[in-house]
Amino acid sequence: MKQTDFGQVANSYARSREDIPVVLMDSLQLRNIFWEGKKVADIGAGTGALTRKIAMRKADVVGIEPSKEMTAQALALNVIRNFQIPYLLGTAEITGLEDSKFDIVTVMRAWHWFDRPKANAEMKRILKANGTLIVIDSGFLTGTNVIEKTLEVLSKYVEGGLIPAGSKAGTKQCINGFPVEWFEEWQESGFELRDFYKLNYTVDLLIQEWVDRIESVSWLADLDESVRKEALKELLNSLSEQEPFKITHECNVCILRLSE
Repeated sequence: MKQTDFGQVANSYARSREDIPVVLMDSLQLRNIFWEGKKVADIGAGTGALTRKIAMRKADVVGIEPSKEMTAQALALNVIRNFQIPYLLGTAEITGLEDSKFDIVTVMRAWHWFDRPKANAEMKRILKANGTLIVIDSGFLTGTNVIEKTLEVLSKYVEGGLIPAGSKAGTKQCINGFPVEWFEEWQESGFELRDFYKLNYTVDLLIQEWVDRIESVSWLADLDESVRKEALKELLNSLSEQEPFKITHECNVCILRLSE
């Protein structure tokens, strides 16, 4: 499976991926996910958007990220926003973390990039007995003029079309955005499904904020810089609707518990 290098769009990623809604964190609390005092590892942390949300809730959290550029952005945001979150270079398959030390492991917008059998084994290794694995994905919903125009422009530049990213590209069936085979893999790895749900939220974005968001998606992150800039310029020129745009997102959440 081809791995997208998000490091080359780390700046736009840092600017545009701060859309994690309060309703997500509230929904986890309603399901008895409490962060205060817990040891948490946020895997595939990117520039730290979810990691910071967890830290704000008084967890002892560490971010694990394979990209040096993304990690540098996360550390810079620590300084700007007065956090002291440690970010370590590592992958979901080899985190470099200690055995059986974490109460909760979180993964947001990243599970489809992992070598899943190895990632499952690593999550099992670093979690305590009865520890919790939370896998979250989110993306914008189609149907509005802004989205349809965006997809129309991007399809001109992306060879092979706008197919799902990572391992989602090869799946035949999804439930709430998660490939069905993932559930069997989790079960075989010793994870019990405790809850599975989705929620929608809306983000208001100005034109440049929307273009930044699009630059950081895998479709464009894979392109040569000159082609990517050309696509973004055409997109910017094609959007004539009055801003801010109201972009509706769907967020899918899976809560799993590690058996003893």
